[in-house]
Amino acid sequence: MAITLSVQKRARQSLKKKARNQKIRSSIKTIVKKVVSSVESKNKDMAKTTLTQAISLVDKARSKGVIHRRNASRKISRLMKRVNTIQG
Repeated sequence: MAITLSVQKRARQSLKKKARNQKIRSSIKTIVKKVVSSVESKNKDMAKTTLTQAISLVDKARSKGVIHRRNASRKISRLMKRVNTIQG
């Protein structure tokens, strides 16, 4: 471990950021799986509600710098495309 106080503080901060980023990434993966499973089961209402939740989570992650803005827009675009394939 480094001796200087500033490096020790930076190490503490990076651990906090890592924990926050892991939590956010995990929640994004979970909600994306929910959207995909509802699309596969042809449940349009559930797909749309989970899609709005997914878009919200992805945008929040993008604004906090957890994921890149292009990565966020790509995820949202692909989810929208999947949900729009449901007939009826």
